[in-house]
Amino acid sequence: MRDQPTVADPYPWYARLRTEAPVCRVRQEGGLEIYLVTRYEDARRALTDPRLSKNPEVGAETLAAAGEHTYRAVAVALAGNMLGTDPPEHTRLRRLLSAAFTQRRVEGLRPRVQAITDGLLDAVSGRREVDLMDALAFPLPITVICELLGVPAADRDDFRRWTTASLLPYGRPAQADGTRALNEYLAALIKAKRDRPSDDLISALITASADGRLSADEVLANAVLLLIAGHETTVNLIGNGVLALLREPHLWRELRRDPGLVPGAVEELLRYDGPVERATSRFAAEDVEIAGVTVPKGSVVIVALGSADRDPERFPDPDTVDLRRGENPHLAFGHGIHYCLGAPLARMEGQIAIGTLLRRFPDLALAAPAGALVWRESRLMRGLTALPVALGAPAPAPG
Repeated sequence: MRDQPTVADPYPWYARLRTEAPVCRVRQEGGLEIYLVTRYEDARRALTDPRLSKNPEVGAETLAAAGEHTYRAVAVALAGNMLGTDPPEHTRLRRLLSAAFTQRRVEGLRPRVQAITDGLLDAVSGRREVDLMDALAFPLPITVICELLGVPAADRDDFRRWTTASLLPYGRPAQADGTRALNEYLAALIKAKRDRPSDDLISALITASADGRLSADEVLANAVLLLIAGHETTVNLIGNGVLALLREPHLWRELRRDPGLVPGAVEELLRYDGPVERATSRFAAEDVEIAGVTVPKGSVVIVALGSADRDPERFPDPDTVDLRRGENPHLAFGHGIHYCLGAPLARMEGQIAIGTLLRRFPDLALAAPAGALVWRESRLMRGLTALPVALGAPAPAPG
C-alpha cells in the first residue's frame, strides 16, 4: 500500500526501483503479494511472454493465500472477458469485438465526438472556472462509449461511481460493491435487449451469444470490460494530459502556436503520465526468470506501464514533456495480443478534446496549485479526482 504522496507522484519511487530492484516483490493492500516489473525492456517482454498467463486460475493458490475476498474479486474481474483469457479463447473474443474499433470505424465517429466536445464546452463557455474532469474529461468518453454499447447515458453518474469503486484496491468493501452494482445493472440491460435489440454493440454481443459464438457469461463480462475500459482510459488521458500542459505553460503556448503538433503531443502525454499506471494481473504458469529474478510458478506479475514509459534507457530525458519527440514506442496501451482494443478511439478523443480546448480557450490555466490536486486511489488507473481550470477569455468566433 502506497501513501498519498506516492500516489500523487509515483515516478521517483519507480526510478529507484528500476535501479535497485527492477523486479520487486511487493505486498499490496489486502495482503496480495505481487512481482512488480518496472524497466521498459523487461516490461515489453513480460507483456508478450506466453508463460505469463491471464487466466486467474493459474494463480489460484497465490490469490487464495491473500484471502478469499481477494480471490473472488480477481476471479470476478477477469472471468470471461478478454483480459482474463489466453489463446485460443482470447483470440475468439478479440476477433468478435475488434470490428467495432477498427481505424475506419473510429474515424467515422470523429464528427460525433467533435459535436459532443463542442456541446460540452458550449455549456461552460460563460463561466470563469470549471472542473475540467466534470466538464469534459468524463462526460465526453462516457457519452461516446454509452452510444456505442447502447447504454443510457443518463445513468453515467452511476457508472462513474461504480467504475471508480470497482478499480479500488482489492479487499475494500467499496470495490466489491461497485463491481456488483455495475454487473447487476448491465445484466438487467442485457436481459432487456434480448427482447428489444437495437443497432449497438451489446445487441451484437447478444446476437453472437444466440449464434453460439459467446456464452451468456461472456456477453456480460465483455460488456462490463468495454464500458469500463471504453471511458476510463480517455478520462485520464485528457485530465493527466491537460494538467501536464498547464503545469508548464510554455507547452500550452507551443501547441497553441502549432496545432499540428497535437497528435504527436497526445502520444507524448500518454508516455509521460499515462492513464493506466499498471497493467492487469498476469500469472506465472511456470517458473519465469525476469531480469535475473526467478518468479515462482503461480505468482502474480504486474507490469508498471507508468514506470516503463519513464525508463531513461529507452526514452531520453524521460521526465520532461517533449512535444516534438520522434520515435515514441510507449506502452501506455500495453503491448502484444492484449494491446488495448480501444486505443484508436482513445487517441482520437484525446486529440479532439485537447485540440478543441486550445482553439476555444487559448488562455486556459490551472485554477489551483498543482500540488493541491488529489489523485484517485486505484489498483490500475492514474487519474485526478478534479482538475480546476480558469477558462480565460474565449477565442473570437471565426469570421
